[in-house]
Amino acid sequence: MKLLQLTDIHLNAPGQTIGGREPNENFRKAIGHALERHADADALVITGDLSDWGDKDDYLRLKDIIADLPVPVHLCIGNHDERDTFLSVFPERADENGFVQSVFDLPGGSGILLDTWGPDTHAGFYCETRLAWLDSRLAALEAPAFLFMHHNPVPIGIAPVDQIMLQDAEAFGALVAAHAGKIRHIFHGHCHLPLCGSLHGVPFSAPRGTNHAGWPDFGNESNLSACDLPESYAVILASEASVMVHMVEYGYQGEIRREGSPDYADWNRLTMVR
Repeated sequence: MKLLQLTDIHLNAPGQTIGGREPNENFRKAIGHALERHADADALVITGDLSDWGDKDDYLRLKDIIADLPVPVHLCIGNHDERDTFLSVFPERADENGFVQSVFDLPGGSGILLDTWGPDTHAGFYCETRLAWLDSRLAALEAPAFLFMHHNPVPIGIAPVDQIMLQDAEAFGALVAAHAGKIRHIFHGHCHLPLCGSLHGVPFSAPRGTNHAGWPDFGNESNLSACDLPESYAVILASEASVMVHMVEYGYQGEIRREGSPDYADWNRLTMVR
């Protein structure tokens, strides 16, 4: 199974930039780069911050861009989104409680999209209604589950980022622990950092994002830190035995060299070009 994860695309009015980068242009580049090289992907998931300000025009533009893509596209919302505005453009993405949540089939199990949005805050929330929904969906599954969400479910050790992580982390973690045998992996965004770890034995990961990048500034107590590292997306390769996540820095514009060989016999210090 092959999946593509894009996150924090932050669409805004065409021509407007964030960190000197145009999000619409970078999103289109990410889609083109990913599908040119991974046309065999089984699904593409965008894990939130679809819009920078939650404007309807951004969601209409997103709907137009993904309409004719050759792979199924699944969407989470993040703190920069506005749920009601998003659902006015994508009404079919709502669950029975009005949250942007759903379960979808994958060759290697089931994908589950989670809604961690809360009003008037950058922090994430997963209330009792959402917890009950996820609990029932996981209980009903026989195949392994792959969870997709926006907010980081555990602290990353950087104070200003941890202030806006998932606020219901303890209750969410308890649910993950209860179903740990069924959950293969959790994919999130929000931090604009390449991250990996585990929650009650369940691995999680996040790529940097398709526009602006964060920096692991552990000494910063009050501000979010940004830098000019390349834009990225994730390629996920999963089998019955393993899950491998690659962060592809498609924004890198330098040379890519094919050098060396996996054949040990070719490693000759007198003839190798390094």
